[in-house]
Formats: sequence, structure tokens, C-alpha cells
Amino acid sequence: MVGNATCDDRQHKRPQGGWGPAGDRRTPGPAGGESTPRASRRIWAGPPGTPRHMALCQRNNCHRVQSSLGWPAVDLAHPGVRFHIQQESDIPASTQLYNQICFAIAARHYPPGHRLPSTRQLAMQTGLHRNTISKVYRQLETDGVVEAMAGSGIYVRDQQKPRELKPPPGLRSKAMPDIDREVRQSVDGLLNAGCTLQQARELLTREIDWRLRCGARVLVSTPREDIGASMLIAEELTPSLEVPVEVVPMEELESVLESSSKGTVVTSRYFLQPVEAIAQRHGVRAVPVDLNDFRHELDLLKELRQGSCVGLVSISPGILRAAEVILHSMRGNELLVMTANPDIGSRLLALLRASSHVLCDRPSLPLVEQTLRQNRAQLMRLPVVHCAQSYLGTATIDQLRKEIGLLAG
Repeated sequence: MVGNATCDDRQHKRPQGGWGPAGDRRTPGPAGGESTPRASRRIWAGPPGTPRHMALCQRNNCHRVQSSLGWPAVDLAHPGVRFHIQQESDIPASTQLYNQICFAIAARHYPPGHRLPSTRQLAMQTGLHRNTISKVYRQLETDGVVEAMAGSGIYVRDQQKPRELKPPPGLRSKAMPDIDREVRQSVDGLLNAGCTLQQARELLTREIDWRLRCGARVLVSTPREDIGASMLIAEELTPSLEVPVEVVPMEELESVLESSSKGTVVTSRYFLQPVEAIAQRHGVRAVPVDLNDFRHELDLLKELRQGSCVGLVSISPGILRAAEVILHSMRGNELLVMTANPDIGSRLLALLRASSHVLCDRPSLPLVEQTLRQNRAQLMRLPVVHCAQSYLGTATIDQLRKEIGLLAG
């Protein structure tokens, strides 16, 4: 997630068959493969990022670029994603990696259907044992974030797999001049599948009615302990949707859908699995929204000098927990991190007194500014306040509008 260095470690790469002894004597190497004569023997540097690896890189001049924080990075299948693990941290390495992968998926660095790096690739980049990485992948699969395909790899779960039927036809437009042909092809497809015309009519009518029900309202749902995440999502959806947007704690979603099953349930990918299970029992669609990648905020944090105190303020406890872990994975103990919910005045004031930089979400900004004004005399210096302008990704609202029939495809 940080750094942009690459290491041409062919100078000290471990051969697949392992190392062999010297001379003409050939015996199996430690990995059970064919041995190598001493004349062609190479030295394995260990996992990237370790002192031995970096020392050999310096000796062989194989680092072409050095990251701004001095951390080596390895190119993965998705070149924009870097993971970094603080080995000396009190936070378990598996927790650090889990949170970073979740954020990469939630921010759509890894879109639905994308193949994640192999355990071998991540082991090379992070220095973690492959068993630890496998454990993280199993937890992600249990949580419904990814799915494992035998013999192929680990993929971001595609909760929005395309349906077989075309969406209901709308007005003619330049973007779709052959809409009559699209309708005919849809009907022909049903007939070729063995349906009668009457059955095709019933299927299409059922699909249209279902989509109309989905567009009746939007229910934003997350667990009650992190209802702030729902409030952030609803705040950004409301001005863009011409339908009612309601915040419903996940614990109350079942009873709300029992009274009326019209609408679409929206949630964060962090909570999709339990929300989706409730929605499916009532024939309602659950749609995950993608988060902002917070690239500007992360770049700002990378540039802070060592020893700075950073304050994170949000109405979502889940965001604070995830941000704290990700920031620690980026900078380790170089920064002091404090978090606060804006509604807890004493904790917010303590944060503002200690922090040189404060990052907050939009709902928290008025309370942050008010607390600064009211306690100006008690503050030795005013912190630099940065407000994240959006919680959701730029394209996710338009995608949701398409899903509920408010925007032409």
C-alpha cells in the first residue's frame, strides 16, 4: 500500500530446486530439488524488507527505485497495491494484512472478480509465512469477501454477477439505438431455452416488477455498533437518489423487511455477508457500495515527519479501527495516533490538544471546528485540520442508480 520501489533480485534469488554443495558432487538441496555446483551457487537474501535482503540489494545495486519511506516494495499482479507489515508491532501481522486487503477491496483497488496475489507473492512482499497469509485468506472467505476457486486462486467475490435477463427497456436514446433488437434477442433467448411465449412474458414481467420494487426505497444497513458508517453512506446517497433513503441497524433489518419487502439494501463490503443473508430471506437485493480510496489522505500521512501526532475523528468506530491499523502498518511507531468520536467531547478535546494534524469526515467537521473555537485559549497551537470530502467512491453512486433503475445503463 506504500512505496514504489522494485527490486531486481535475480542476483540473489533462490532457485526452485534449492541450494546444492560445492564442486562436482551433486546432492539434493533442502527443497528436495536438483543441487547446484558451488561455481554457480547464489545466495538467497531472504524475504524482501529484511536486513539481509536490503544489505545484499545495496551490495548488488539491484534496487532501481527507493520508496519515500525507505521501504522496498514488490510489484504484484495489481501494480497500484502495496502491503507493508510492521513486524515489531503489538498488532498481529495477520490483523494488519487482513485490514489492508479489506480496504483494498472496499476501495475497489481489487474490483469484484479480480484475482488476488498468491500466497507466494504476498510472502515475498511482506515477509510473512505463507501459512499466515493462507489463514488471512481463509478468514476473508469465511467473511464472504473473497472466494477460492480450486486450481485457480483467490478472487474478490462478485456479489453483482450479471443476471441473465436484460433490464427493463427505457426510452430510446443515442446510447442504445437498437433497443428493439435487444428486446427481441432477450425473448429469442428465452424461447431458445425452451420457454413458451406465455412463460417468457411471465418471466419478463416478474423481472420488471422485481426491479420496480427494488427502486422503491434504499435501506442503508450496518451493525448498530457502527451505525455511523450507515449515516456516512446515507448522507452521500440522499442528494443523488430520487427515492427515500433510510438508515436501519442490521439488528432491525429483519423486522423492517417483514413489514415491507420493497426496496434495495445497501451496505459496506465489510458487512455484506450478514446483510445479504437477511435480504435474501425476503427476496430483496443487497448491494455493496465501494469506498473512497482516500489516496490524498494517505499521501498526506506518508509525508508527515517522524514523531508527529495524528488525530483521526469519525462518527464510524469501524472506520477509526481500520484506519488506525492501516496507518500503523504504513508508518509503524513513527507516528502517534489518537482517535475520537466527535460526540465524546472530552476525548475530542484531548485529541485536538495533542495532535499536529487532524483528519475527519464531513459529519465530524462542525464539531471539530466548534471545539477548536470554544477552547482556543487552552490550545498552545491549532492543529491542521483536513476533512475527507467523500466516503464513497466516485463511480459507486452512478452504479447504484443503474442497479435500482434510476439511470440508463
